[in-house]
Amino acid sequence: MKQTIYDIDSRDSRPGIAFLRVDYNVPLDRSTNEIIDDARIAATIPTIRYLQGLDARIILCSHLGRPKGQVVPSLTMSQVAKRLELMLNEPVKILTSFDGISIRGEVNTLGPKSVVMLENIRFVPHEESNDPAFAKQLAESADIYVNDAFGTAHRAHASTVGITHHLPAVAGLLLSREIQMLEQVTLNPERPTAVLVGGAKLSDKIGIIENLMNKIDQLLIGGGMAAPFIKAIGHGVGQSSYDVDQVSIASSLIDGAKSNNIDIVLPIDAIVADAFSNNAATKVVPISEIPDGWILMDIGPQTISLFDSQLQNAKTVMWNGPMGVAEFTKFASGTREMAVSLSKRTKGISIAGGGSTSQMIHDLGLTNSFTHVSTGGGASLEFLEGKNLPAINALLDKP
Repeated sequence: MKQTIYDIDSRDSRPGIAFLRVDYNVPLDRSTNEIIDDARIAATIPTIRYLQGLDARIILCSHLGRPKGQVVPSLTMSQVAKRLELMLNEPVKILTSFDGISIRGEVNTLGPKSVVMLENIRFVPHEESNDPAFAKQLAESADIYVNDAFGTAHRAHASTVGITHHLPAVAGLLLSREIQMLEQVTLNPERPTAVLVGGAKLSDKIGIIENLMNKIDQLLIGGGMAAPFIKAIGHGVGQSSYDVDQVSIASSLIDGAKSNNIDIVLPIDAIVADAFSNNAATKVVPISEIPDGWILMDIGPQTISLFDSQLQNAKTVMWNGPMGVAEFTKFASGTREMAVSLSKRTKGISIAGGGSTSQMIHDLGLTNSFTHVSTGGGASLEFLEGKNLPAINALLDKP
């Protein structure tokens, strides 16, 4: 168990200045540079408010995009700061210096509860290399370090790991909830437990499946990663993309599931297309009748009904990955319908993770209908695989 901001809430240890690492890597409109989705900003408000309740001065630090150590004008934090100002109803000043002493001096001129935001931390080449000198420099700005950036927890950077060598380091409310919720799946889930996985490649999800195999009762498989499983049970997959070695992996997983009394549920029908395009010709076919030259693009209506019925009795459901090529609106129905189906569950817990999965749920306005929707893409994937996340490991353990 890691210490959180609740562990610093005492009159003798209230932080003067808190360095709060957040994940404000929000999607921007390419033409206007306006924020498309501010969910990641909103998710950190409880932590900011809690720290303000401790009279802390708060230094927010985040990256935006992939500037690769260069100053990229379109990736400045100005739009993010403006959106946060609206949410907090108070000013958020941007600091362009990354010198800790200068930052501390600037922040000390402001009153308790004040909020400032550093410029895009990835404008500095020393950030992603986790440069010790840069991490120490950042640490000189504050009295305590709080990490609320689950989306970067799998990265050992200066502002996520290096800085923790110089400051007391605890989890924010968002990060601690991410840990708590995902541990409900990975450690001792309430049974029966079902895992719904999708995405383009089996290789991207094999770690999740292997890590959870002895903790679940059902494994439902959609998306392009279903192709090697379909091939493994003796059906053709047309021109659907898959690696040859994935068929043997799928076959081994099927055998392993049988020996562990795990029910693997595969699609029974699919939407196929004659080209990988949103404008392609399509048809719905049984999974055993994918035509030569056609591509598996989405699960079909019978599969949606099957998956829906299979998931209703589970006490724990974990969903990671789209059911089809959801970036094409023509092939997003499977992912959309599964989001709606899971949002209507009236018992047990429903947890969703993965960038495109979480985005679909948010776009449909269903986030609050799930027990938890993870804010981390790659981080949630690695957590579910059972990997150690360096930014979480770096935080203080509870006594």
